[in-house]
Formats: sequence, C-alpha cells, structure tokens
Amino acid sequence: MKNKFYALIIALFLYSIGSYAQDVKKNDSIRINQYGREVKWLSLNGEAQDGILNFTSDDKSYSLWFDNRIQFDGGIFSNDALNPIGNGATIRRARFAIKAIIWNNWYGELDLDFSGSAVELKDAYVKYTFDSGDLNIKAGHFRESFGLETNTTSRYVTFIERSLSSKLDPSRHLGIQANHWKDKYILSGGAHFNTVGELEEVTLSQDANKDFGLDEGYAFTGRVVYRPIIDNDKVLHLGVAATYRTPQTTAEVPNSFRYSTRSYSSINRKKYIDTDDILNVDNTNMFDFELAGAYKGLMFQSEYKIVNVNRMDDLSSVNIDGFYAQAGYLLFGGKYNYNKAEGEFTRISRGKKYGDLELAFRYDYVDANDFDAEVYGGSAEGYTFGLNYHFNPNVKFMVNYVYTNNDRYANGKGKLYIGHDLNGDLTKDPADVIETNGNGGDDFGMLTMRLEMDF
Repeated sequence: MKNKFYALIIALFLYSIGSYAQDVKKNDSIRINQYGREVKWLSLNGEAQDGILNFTSDDKSYSLWFDNRIQFDGGIFSNDALNPIGNGATIRRARFAIKAIIWNNWYGELDLDFSGSAVELKDAYVKYTFDSGDLNIKAGHFRESFGLETNTTSRYVTFIERSLSSKLDPSRHLGIQANHWKDKYILSGGAHFNTVGELEEVTLSQDANKDFGLDEGYAFTGRVVYRPIIDNDKVLHLGVAATYRTPQTTAEVPNSFRYSTRSYSSINRKKYIDTDDILNVDNTNMFDFELAGAYKGLMFQSEYKIVNVNRMDDLSSVNIDGFYAQAGYLLFGGKYNYNKAEGEFTRISRGKKYGDLELAFRYDYVDANDFDAEVYGGSAEGYTFGLNYHFNPNVKFMVNYVYTNNDRYANGKGKLYIGHDLNGDLTKDPADVIETNGNGGDDFGMLTMRLEMDF
C-alpha cells in the first residue's frame, strides 16, 4: 500500500512537470509588459556597424542604435591680441543619442549634450516616413531647414568651428516640418516656434508667458535644393532657403533681435561681433543661397546670407549679411560623399586602409554694421587652413590655423579694445581709434586642434 502511494505521488509529479513544460512551450510566444499588457515581440540581432552599436529585427521593422560623440579641443592664441586670450582645452561636445525605427515607418531620436557640465537638449523628435521612402514629416525639437553648413552635423563639418556667417542661421527649434526629395531635388518646409535647448532660454520664455502673457513667436522656413549633376563620383548642388520670423520670448528683451558670435573657438569666450539688442522688432526675414559640389576627392562649398530686421514705429530696417567659401581635397585618394535625402556632405570614404589626409581652406566674412540704422555690431573676416586626418570611420584628428581680422566696431558691445587713441592708450570707442581704415579692430591668429570619436 505504501509503495502504491509513493508511485502515485511520483506519477502526479511527473505529470505536473509535463503539463508545465507544455504550458511553457504553449506560452513561449506571449510577452507581458510592465503595465500588464500582452505585447508583440521580435528577436533582435546585435552588431557593430562601422563602430556604431545597432540592434535590428530579422524583418527590419525595428532598429535601435546609439550615436555618441566626443570632441576634445585645444587652442593656442597669438599673444599680440589687443584683448588677451588664454590658451586652454575643453570638451567641445559630449553627445549621447538614442535613435530608433519602429513599425517600419516611425523614427524617433533623443540627443543630449553633456559638455560644459550641463545637460542641453539637442534633438528630440518623431518622424514618419511614407512607404515611398522619399517623403517624411517630423515634429519636435530639431534643426530648421536653413543653411547647408548649419544643417551638416558637427561629425562631418570640414573645420573645427562653422563660419561666422552661419551663426546667423536659425538652428534648433520646436516645430513640424515636411521633407520631400528625389535624385534631382529637395523640398523642405515647416512651421517653428521657440527653442528648448538651454535652461536660460526656457526660463525666459516661461517667465514671459507667466508674467506678461506673451505669445512665444513663430517662424515659417523653407528650403529648395536642385542638383543638375549627381552620381556616385560627382555632384553639383544649388540651393536657396528663406525664413520669416516674429520675435521670440527666448530673447532677454521682448520684441528684440540680437546677433552675436564667438570667433572660431569655444575656448576664447569673447564675442567680438555683437549687435546688442535691436529693439521694437516686428519681424525678421532671412535668405540663404547655396552653391556646392564635389568630384571624387575634391569638394567646394559656399553660402551667401542676408538678414533683414524690420522694426516698428517707422524705424528703418536693419540689414546684416555674410558669406563663406571653402574647398577641400583628400590627399590619399579618398572620396567626398553626398547625402541626397538631407542635401549635405556626409562621411568621407578613405583612400587608404590606414586613413586619409584632408587639406582644406575657407574664407568667410560677416558684416553686422548698418550705419543708416545706427547699428554697429562689427564686421570680421577669417582665413582658415585645415588639416584633418581620418584614421577610420569613427576617429579623426583636426588641426586648424585661423587668422581673424575684426573691424573697429567689433568691440563686443563696448567691452573690448579695438585700437589706440591719440595718447597711445588702448580704447574701446570706435570714434577715438587713430588707426587708419582697415587697421582698427583686434586682429589675431589661433591654432586649434580636435580629437574626435563617434561611437
């Protein structure tokens, strides 16, 4: 009797194990998420794609990847500048980005910058691409479709810092934008609002809403690119962009516009070009004209920009403009590549397994003076010589020598020396400068370096 009892217990135990195994096999395709909902699931394949970690499903309907970047910069400045500049080093960018494609057509991106011991929101948007593959709509915080150099990611810009004239461009703002492209053209357009990238700008906008009930402002921006020549080895790029903008509440002073920029370095914190706050602004409109091209290992790129600041109360408008022209050549037989969907140059193809050496030159000029409107923001020109070594798809070393020539009005809102007075003393007042035209202003050279890794 006792043995029969044990046999029954063992039989029941074996039956329960078999039933459990059947249930596990039966429920192997069921997943429950943290919210108690049954969800569909896919197995992912992990791989490194040119050093970028990527997880993709077998049917390619889902992908998730990281897009991180470190840029370590250093700068040495000439010691004969009128305003002393300290040499130094910095982390120019420390970016952490997660990007994903889900359900085939939906794309999401979150991109943060941790340089400067502060977190800054760069990109945060959702994009839907239609089945045709050549039309998408995106909404969130991203770069407006204005400016070839501005829209080229800092991973692939030719020089360590963008040109002074490109600092006129609107950059990242909240908005919604549509993009359509074919081999020969690109059409982009969108409506945009405030930026939410930096805490100071967000605080100003929130206070303007809370304290004064001010509208945050809006903009309409569009870009057209035409490519009469395009194939694997060569491209000719013609583009035009325009934007209409009302004053934004991210400005320190309501209904104002201000253009200011540093001089080719994030280490030198002085802003020589600065219009200060232009008051009583009704709207601004900007135009950008692009001409660029490449043939195998040779590339050229240029833009001309115009800004019109239209003021109220019968005040005259303020006009600012600038341009740059640059060229590059890959010495070891590499090739410049062009992104047809974005209308910009992308990562190069190296000519040798061990890397490629890029030689580049740029001239740029910006004029923030409008004497008729009594705005004296200063003008400047820069000569930049660049030498970039591309070790592999992820690592490069950049060296730039820049000589910048500021005029006598580039005094950083009256804070910087621009020449000498009759007594031979340094002065910040353009009216007191005794140097002849073309010789006033703080002119100096700099040697800057960058080690970059994208992963």
